[in-house]
Amino acid sequence: MKQLIQSFKTGATILEEVPAPQVSRGGILIQTSRSLVSLGTERMLVEFGKANLVQKARQQPEKVRQVLDKIKTDGLMPTLEAVFNKLEQPLPLGYCNVGKVIAVGEGVTEFKPGDRVASNGPHAEFVSVPKHLAARVPDDVSDDEAAFTVIGAIGLQGIRLCNPTFGETIVVIGLGLIGLITAELLVANGCRVIGVDLDPAKLEIARAKGIIAISPATGTDVVKYITELTNGVGADGIIITASAKTDDIIAQAATMSRKRGRIILVGVVGLHINRAAFYEKELSFQVSCSYGPGRYDEGYEQKGQDYPLPFVRWTEQRNFEAVLQAIATCKLRVASLITEKVPLEDYRQIYEHIGQSRSIASILVYPQNTPHTPVVQIVPEASFAGTKGVLGIIGAGNFTKMTMLPALQKAGARIKYIASASGVTGTALARKHRIAISTTNHNELLQDPEVDAVLITTRHNTHASMVIQALQAGKHVFVEKPLALTRDELEAIQRAYKGRITLTVGFNRRFSPHARQVKELVGNAAMNVVATMNAGSIPASTWVHDPKVGGGRIIGEACHFIDLITYFTGSRVKAVCMNAMGLHPSSTTDNATILLRYENGATGVINYFANGSRAYAKERIEVYTQERTAIIDNFRVTQGYGFKGFSKLKTSLDKGHSAQFRLFAERVQQGGPSLIPFNEIVNTTLASFAAIESLQQGGWVSLQPPSDNEEPGDIMYVNGAQLKA
Repeated sequence: MKQLIQSFKTGATILEEVPAPQVSRGGILIQTSRSLVSLGTERMLVEFGKANLVQKARQQPEKVRQVLDKIKTDGLMPTLEAVFNKLEQPLPLGYCNVGKVIAVGEGVTEFKPGDRVASNGPHAEFVSVPKHLAARVPDDVSDDEAAFTVIGAIGLQGIRLCNPTFGETIVVIGLGLIGLITAELLVANGCRVIGVDLDPAKLEIARAKGIIAISPATGTDVVKYITELTNGVGADGIIITASAKTDDIIAQAATMSRKRGRIILVGVVGLHINRAAFYEKELSFQVSCSYGPGRYDEGYEQKGQDYPLPFVRWTEQRNFEAVLQAIATCKLRVASLITEKVPLEDYRQIYEHIGQSRSIASILVYPQNTPHTPVVQIVPEASFAGTKGVLGIIGAGNFTKMTMLPALQKAGARIKYIASASGVTGTALARKHRIAISTTNHNELLQDPEVDAVLITTRHNTHASMVIQALQAGKHVFVEKPLALTRDELEAIQRAYKGRITLTVGFNRRFSPHARQVKELVGNAAMNVVATMNAGSIPASTWVHDPKVGGGRIIGEACHFIDLITYFTGSRVKAVCMNAMGLHPSSTTDNATILLRYENGATGVINYFANGSRAYAKERIEVYTQERTAIIDNFRVTQGYGFKGFSKLKTSLDKGHSAQFRLFAERVQQGGPSLIPFNEIVNTTLASFAAIESLQQGGWVSLQPPSDNEEPGDIMYVNGAQLKA
């Protein structure tokens, strides 16, 4: 299928051929008929893409600070590589989509194939969206009109926050598309509406809709005009839908407002507020968030958890429905706002001059005979017939892009497939790394007999099921950590693992030259190991913290260091105890200390902290044994104390990824033992589970691993609980 994307590196707007998405659980698959170009938002993205690096940096000073901090911890070259990789990531354009449902996902009863819907899908021939981000289109609303649903909901949410009452005077500053829709909805609400803009054409459209339209460009003093019109009272509410860098707009809004008036920001303006004006009038100021309640809430949008109507009357989906109802009853007339209708293939008519465009609303029209194809052949002349070591990748996120693919490419690995959810990122990576096939259906590569091994880098909650599918398909498997989130998942993996094919988890630290050097120095002697992770905080809403999706940072990330200490000690974890900062035990903690007791008498301490400075090194490992000490500082410098013939190893940042993927590609092609013994992988996974159990139970949790003569998949015991193969 075809989809519009924006390149932040080159600034080009491209109609790309990408795989069509698959319908997801709790979502619907839509074949697009129309999409609306949001000129304000998309103009900003296009212009940012066209800016040079210095201009980009000036527009995002907070990103510059993050880059400087990363240089301190990771070094200059890795940081620059990360920045350029980020700029290469394509951005799908658009969020106002209309089409017909062609498939519904598991758990969806609100829609059925054939329904005409409006959604926040991008400019693409097929889109897959969660059910709460779509609304059914009434029969008497055309596709062209329905394309205004989502952008109309943005204006409507601003109105709901302003809470206007019949007869109030409301000022709308900025009569672009959102501003005109906002003003017309306010008129329908019984308000006296004053629209402010510099463009005479927009002012004329506003007047035709019953809006009092004024322009400072003609010499009108906006504040004095509104003061006189309201008999010295001032405006009851002001909704700012303009986009400008100046602070003058917010200052002007405060001046024209009545005492205890409401100011709502929908657009983007400078926000250096004059405290005196707000203090003297007791003004309220609020920033409107997109389409309404539920926006950016993963529980509502991705998991389908609706807010009860008696408590949250207007969610984003209900706002969509309200806009469609206003269009159906002619309270909102959007057809007159359409400036141009352009076939998708002629998109350049809109985007090549978007910075100078005077259009109000541009509609993209889609062909209706496009087949839904989840696979795109990127390099059709490539052939792997008769070769060994062919790889398929599932997941096209940042780790795949910035770490795994560069390492595999350097190792000369043969990659035939890359599967991604949307198809956009996967296709971009396929082109860059000359991967033959980009797909949105990972079953394609599982069913291909040429594929010898599968690498999985999707979200944590999908790891176990995909590992099992790949093992059952007879493929060698590499999966990023963690292997599983629950004991049940681990048990199912043990049943699927037969020992004839390999399973590798991305515990890359043991493959670092620093870890290999320390292991060579200390052997398997009894030792004490202290590993400190200055992980840095991430927002509580991030999926990693969700126990059912990410598993929390202990299971999801601290497992790295359990494996590393296991590698150093040459033994397996016997018991675990974890303590965490805070009053209530939580599986999502990221400020914790984990104690590990090993079968051979070694001990380990993992300090996993998220409350440290980002300017400090992220990782530090200390090994104490036989009156000798080895210290790894952020996998850049290793120092030895008391070791004959060794004092220091210094490299660029090297956490072992390159060696790990090189060895994996070699083993798949040439054969050889597993990179990490399966029983060690299982033991590490169980130890991460035991850490959470320890925190919740308030004590040590014992692991009784299988004896050395047991085969993979035999019965294991964890704190007395039996895991059967």
